[in-house]
Amino acid sequence: MKTLFKAAGLALAVSFAAGAVAGETSSPRLEPVHAFTGAMPTGVTVTPEGRIFVNFPRWGDDVPYTVAEIVDGRLVPYPDLKTNTPDLQHPADAFISVQSVVADSKGRVWALDTAAPKFAAPTRGGAKLVAMDLRSNAVVKTIVLPEAVVLPTTYVNDVRFDFRVGAEGTAYITDSSVSGPGGIIVVDLASGKAARRLSGAQSTSADPAFVPRIEGKPALVTRNAKGEAGSLAIASDGVALSSDGKTLYFCPLSSRHLYAVPTELLRDPQVSDAALQQAVVDLGEKGASDGLEAAADGAVYAGDYEHNAIRKRLADGRWQTVVEDARMLWPDTLSIGPDGYLYFIANQLHRSANFNEGQDKRVKPYELLRVKIDAKPAKMD
Repeated sequence: MKTLFKAAGLALAVSFAAGAVAGETSSPRLEPVHAFTGAMPTGVTVTPEGRIFVNFPRWGDDVPYTVAEIVDGRLVPYPDLKTNTPDLQHPADAFISVQSVVADSKGRVWALDTAAPKFAAPTRGGAKLVAMDLRSNAVVKTIVLPEAVVLPTTYVNDVRFDFRVGAEGTAYITDSSVSGPGGIIVVDLASGKAARRLSGAQSTSADPAFVPRIEGKPALVTRNAKGEAGSLAIASDGVALSSDGKTLYFCPLSSRHLYAVPTELLRDPQVSDAALQQAVVDLGEKGASDGLEAAADGAVYAGDYEHNAIRKRLADGRWQTVVEDARMLWPDTLSIGPDGYLYFIANQLHRSANFNEGQDKRVKPYELLRVKIDAKPAKMD
């Protein structure tokens, strides 16, 4: 295990050119893992064997590959460069724009392809889940999401898996649309059949009163047709599955609330969306989050991008601050590694042109960071 992590490039002497502002909080617990000097990453996942994978959505940066593995401190296209080269004539055959990667408990890493570069309407037949075998380093399964669940406004964002239900398991995907309804997409991995749940519900929608403040000023700024400034409304984004598989946690990006819903009801086609909405529990404010992650002990971890922090919800509902550090400029996707560390991307997303009235204020490098939490990932099977 130690050798594998060393091979993944966990040199703890990475500089922080995008980092701390003088006088702000700096935690010695925060450890650098990798610095990204090219395209901006959003997702990270650490396999049970310690391999680290990241992804780069095609939002406007030069993205030569949208999925990569960190090997000896270098980024290597995964599973290969060909799979990372879009083929719009055959959109299911290669990655178009991957938003998140998730390692499972069966020796695979999954990529969630939005097929929506620059937040455009998804390429028809391109939004998909792709599984890659970690032994052969080859694609072993592709599930193209049905058009019935992928709306013209859909932006699939993050995914969690449960292999205890369904012949081959079930996936739960968030739709974090910026112009249409949010929702949860439930996918049967054996058949590829999918259902769209909580579409446009209050719990999967942006909070209309939410105005984020980051680095001391309003963030995610956009303007309407009249030129009036406002906050970009981004729907359901972060998602986490409880260790027993019975509860799905989720949150809109443009909100400070955490929600939970029984997965049994999500999967049951006989349960109407109205009844499902009544079953959703508002667990209160947690801070404004992008990524979520669950641990085997019942804890839920959440980023807090307004305060450069990671929070932890204990099994009894209490919240604690895990780490708060000025270097954590927009903590994005979270992943618990087998070494008891919580890994996460800090990518300055709020400074990017897409969320800053067309002005790119990011300062490279972007970073992969980690903090010791002495926890195990939630079970998938």
